[in-house]
Amino acid sequence: MSVLKKTALTAAAATLLPALIAAPASATAHSAAGAAVGERSVGEHSVGADRSNQANRMNRTDQKGRKGQQGKPVRKQPLPPAAMSTVGGTLLGTPGTQVKLGAGAPVLPSGLSARSWIVADAESGDVLASHNSHWRLPPASTMKMLFADTLLPKLPKTDTHKVTWQDLEGVGSGSSAVGIKEELTYSVHDLWLGVFLVSGNDAVHVLSAMNGGIDKTVQEMQAHAEELQALDTQVVSPDGYDAAGQVSSAYDLTLIARSGLQKKDFREYAATSEAEFPGRTVGGKRETFEIANTNRLLTGDGVAPYPGVAGVKNGNTSQAGATFTGVAERNGKVLLVTVMNPDSGERHAVYKETSRLLDWGFAAAGKVTPVGELVAPRSAKPPVGAGPDKHSDQTERARTAAAAKAKEKEQSSGGVGTALAIAGGVLVVLAFGALVVNRRWPRRRA
Repeated sequence: MSVLKKTALTAAAATLLPALIAAPASATAHSAAGAAVGERSVGEHSVGADRSNQANRMNRTDQKGRKGQQGKPVRKQPLPPAAMSTVGGTLLGTPGTQVKLGAGAPVLPSGLSARSWIVADAESGDVLASHNSHWRLPPASTMKMLFADTLLPKLPKTDTHKVTWQDLEGVGSGSSAVGIKEELTYSVHDLWLGVFLVSGNDAVHVLSAMNGGIDKTVQEMQAHAEELQALDTQVVSPDGYDAAGQVSSAYDLTLIARSGLQKKDFREYAATSEAEFPGRTVGGKRETFEIANTNRLLTGDGVAPYPGVAGVKNGNTSQAGATFTGVAERNGKVLLVTVMNPDSGERHAVYKETSRLLDWGFAAAGKVTPVGELVAPRSAKPPVGAGPDKHSDQTERARTAAAAKAKEKEQSSGGVGTALAIAGGVLVVLAFGALVVNRRWPRRRA
């Protein structure tokens, strides 16, 4: 069994971090954007409204003919499909940026270069803004969220498996790997650490073998995607390795992340920053080596860690470019953001654009009209005329208490600390409030 460091599996996490205070959103980008579009009063705006159009033009101007941070010309982005899925709302199937700004709402950050992105409330499912969110694109290792959400309930973490060469057959050339060796025994827990932290395709293949093989696992993942109504998703390889026909979308990946975050083990693994992984056996004793999470917003490797972040999954392949789905909390509000294939040339652009969208989302919460919703799984739709959730009052009281404790602390716990607290049960929306996500599915809008 691996020894975890700075992880959500630490038993003392909830007591050591009883409250969260996230750093306030930076107003710099918002102020600059506001100056660019003019400081005039507005009501709610749809895609065709002046202020949204000006923000979109500003983003296009940023991309046109500009050079990246490394001095290389930015490649011209392909156009999205003229028609996309309308799951979650008709606006989400419309190409371009979708946002309805209310009075006092900040404009979207400038310089967003991703082909597709989405900002959503993790609890209510409201989509605050999106950009080509149903564009079917290669997902890279963000597909591992679907893999984990499908298999975590099936494989007890204490089970062990002795790896054979057949288990590792078919791992793609150049794949990310945690370093699994044939003829060595690993626990399911170890293998999940390899999946979540270093995106190990070797760990995915071993877990798939334990599940009955790659083909069976792909079929189950596809069935689970359809149950979640992640209908843009086509699974070919369980690890997200580039394969013909393998696609997902920012919308689907956000649905999948939301489903996974309802599972305790999923939350804990996604929030783990470092762990010890089993290595060779020397002198009758199993050695270990340290592995670290490749989610830079969690660990702060090369970019500033995002205050309040708690996962979820990153990816990068030649066909997919960089992809990322992240979850973060601030003052009791939990947001999910997915960004797919930014092309600004900025170093670590997928993380920086995610951070800007999270900042915008926290600042805009309550000041925008949702442009869509994260739909419920097919099996979880509430009956017509269902009454209010009996858990909502209890959850609201817990959220209020957590916010009060946060103010008393008057200090930020940072990205890793927040991840610990979220997975440790402090954050009511994701931990205690998993019932909220399960039960308070958004009602279908007309």
